[in-house]
Parts: sequence; structure tokens; C-alpha cells
Amino acid sequence: MRETIFTKNAPAPIGPYSQAVRFGNTYYFSGQIALDPQTGAFVSETDVKLQTQQVMKNIQALLTESGLSFDNVVKTSIFLKSMNDFPLVNEEYAKYFKDGIYPARETVEVSRLPKDALVEISVICAK
Repeated sequence: MRETIFTKNAPAPIGPYSQAVRFGNTYYFSGQIALDPQTGAFVSETDVKLQTQQVMKNIQALLTESGLSFDNVVKTSIFLKSMNDFPLVNEEYAKYFKDGIYPARETVEVSRLPKDALVEISVICAK
């Protein structure tokens, strides 16, 4: 019933967790930061727009590995180093959802993210 999901097309976990887990028809994706899966380095240390683009690419890789698409995303959690980045993150994030059909979501500012990322996004999907 429980399945661990892994792809080389998303960053390898940096701790004791799975990239994603399927339980029944529900998929739980661990938070993604803007690490390039090939190099393990940030695509940018300072540009939240570039970081958001990479985060969404990492999520896309996990969706593809799971046989899903952004249409299957029912819930997202966005964590920002600075709420001032909210408009730029929203702009990039919105590009991945068709016809303005968005998942449920919360966005919060946090004091620090792994590796000092500017943005982290986790998702829950249903098939």
C-alpha cells in the first residue's frame, strides 16, 4: 500500500526522508528547494524567481516519475525566507496550473530554510 518514489531528475534527499511517498491514491512530495539535480548546487543563491522555477521543475520531475501532472496537485505548502518575495513566487507558481485551477495552499514566511534556500514548496497529489 505504501510506495517510496525516487527519481534522479529531482535532487536527492539531504536527510533521512523520501523524495515522495504514495499511500493508496494519495502522493506526498517532500519540500523541494532550488537544487539542480545534476550538480546538487543552487541554480541561484539570490534570485527567488530562478529558485522558484527550479523548485517547480523538481516537482514536475517527481510528478512525471509518479505518472501524474500538475492537474493532480490538490494541496501545496510554500515556505519563503521573505514574504516580500510573495509576488514573484506567485507569478512563477501560477504558470504550472491550467485555466486558473489552483490547489489549496498556504504560504508562510520562515526564519530559515534548508541550505539557506529562498523558497521551498511541498505538494500533496491525488490520483
